[in-house]
Amino acid sequence: MKVTFKIWRQDKPQAKGAFKEYQVDELTEDMSFLEALDHLNERLVLRGEKVIAYEYDCREGICGQCGVFINGRAHGPHPNITTCQLHMRSFKDGDTIVVEPWRANAFPIVKDLIVDRSAFDRIIEQGAYISAKTGTAPEANAILIGKAIADRAMDAAACIGCGACVATCKNSSAALFTAAKINHLNSLPQGKPEAHQRVLDMTAQMEREGFGHCSFTGACEVECPAGISIANIAEMNARQGKAQLLG
Repeated sequence: MKVTFKIWRQDKPQAKGAFKEYQVDELTEDMSFLEALDHLNERLVLRGEKVIAYEYDCREGICGQCGVFINGRAHGPHPNITTCQLHMRSFKDGDTIVVEPWRANAFPIVKDLIVDRSAFDRIIEQGAYISAKTGTAPEANAILIGKAIADRAMDAAACIGCGACVATCKNSSAALFTAAKINHLNSLPQGKPEAHQRVLDMTAQMEREGFGHCSFTGACEVECPAGISIANIAEMNARQGKAQLLG
C-alpha cells in the first residue's frame, strides 16, 4: 500500500508553518494510522531529516493525546474514535492524506502536529475535584446512588480530554469538555457541597482561556471519542444559571 501524506510542519510556536508532502510505501491495511506515521518517521531518520512531531501515549483510545485533523476531520473519517484507533484500511492505495494539528486559539501549536492543551488543565484546576475526606475506602453501599444518576455521571466521566470537540467546533468552544467535567461531579452526592461554585469557577475559566461560545451545532458530539451527548451542555447552562441566581 502506498499513500501520500501531506503533513503540517512547524518548527516552533512562532514559526511559519506549511504543508509538506511525503510519499510512503510498504504500508499495510492492518497498520494503525500512528504506525504509518512511525513508519514515515523511520524513513526520515534514515534520510537524516527531522521527524514529524506528534503526540501519543496509550494507543488504546484512552489517554486522548493523539488527536489530529485527518482530511479535514477530527480523528479521521469515522465518528467517535481516536486517531490511534484508526487503521490504514480506512484509506485506499494511492490516496493523499492531509494531516494537520487542532486549530484553535486556545490550543497554540507547539511543533508540527502537537498543540498545547494546558487550557483544559487550568479549567479542571478550578473545580474538577471534591473535598471529601480520603483514607480507607468506604463500604460500597454507604452512599446509595440510583442507577440512572450513576450512569449519567459515568457517561460524563468518560471524557478523555482529547480536544476534538474544540477542534471540530466552528466557534472553538470547550463547552462539551467543561460540561462533562462539571456534570460528572455535580451529579453525585460527593460533589454536591461545591456544586454551585464548581460550575461558576470552571465556566469562568473556560471563558478566560479564550474558547468560543457554544451554538449547539452538534459537531462535538459526533467527533467525541466517548460519544458524550450535547445534552450535557444544556445541563451545564441550567446549573450555571441556578448558581448565578443563588449568588
